[in-house]
Amino acid sequence: MAVVGTGLSTPGIRSEFFQRFDEVNKKTFWERLSTRVPSNTAKETYKFLGSVPPMREWGTGRKARGIFAESYDIENLKYESTLEVDRDEIDDDQLGQIRLRIRELADRAATHKDSEIARLLENGGNAGFNSYDSKTFFAADHTSGKSGNQSNILAPSAATPTDPTVAEFRTAMKDGLTRILSFKDDQGEPMSFGASGMVAVVPPSMMLTAAEALNTTLVNSGSTNVLQGAAEIVTFPYFTASDAFYLLKTDVAVKGIVFQDRMPLEFTAQERDSESGFRREKYEYGVRARYRLTYGYWQFALRLKFA
Repeated sequence: MAVVGTGLSTPGIRSEFFQRFDEVNKKTFWERLSTRVPSNTAKETYKFLGSVPPMREWGTGRKARGIFAESYDIENLKYESTLEVDRDEIDDDQLGQIRLRIRELADRAATHKDSEIARLLENGGNAGFNSYDSKTFFAADHTSGKSGNQSNILAPSAATPTDPTVAEFRTAMKDGLTRILSFKDDQGEPMSFGASGMVAVVPPSMMLTAAEALNTTLVNSGSTNVLQGAAEIVTFPYFTASDAFYLLKTDVAVKGIVFQDRMPLEFTAQERDSESGFRREKYEYGVRARYRLTYGYWQFALRLKFA
């Protein structure tokens, strides 16, 4: 009697999964928008989220100053996605539909961090989505040490909030750049040292508007567009609202979003020799990882919600 192979041996599937995962991961933005922090425990305590003392004259000698006492604990989360396939589906598969589903599983795993960043940004003004200062991440009353009251929320005007004009978007960007460059740390010192590294994260409805506002050389009046190249544009299809975008400064040591990296993604298959494969003729293909996307410095993130 001939031995029938499924054509879906674990090594082959694993290789195909990670090949697709790597292809899609290269197109994602989470590495650009977040600071990676290695994690070795179930949770991490962020005590560094207070400023480093500024330089001073030597005078009578060194003066050691501690970091402002603001910190918070972030627990790692475990994520998974598992695909169950009936053996008969594999035996009858002539067109590689199962392999396509494995590739879709890789797509979901690769884009998950981007979707988590979108969730953090979109909910950053809601209760429970707090920054290290115990305020909501996007708040009008951030205070820290000698910083004074500061707001990382703007409400630029638009005739149609869900469809701002190029001119309205451009005005919002001017105000946003001014605001994000004005933020101070707990020592009363500027947080930003220039307008470089800016990223405008926009919903799909604003993609073309943002491109015209920030990429064209001239404005309608024929004058030079001073905002040309002021920010990279990232379009997130994960946003559920279309009346807001977010300005992030990303060329800093600790960004507005932190990626807490506990355990890398792993791919596991339970096929013919597994209990489910033998008893139920169900093959399972799944991914697992432990990490957490959370908030870093609110001073490097601004919400601009049109009104």
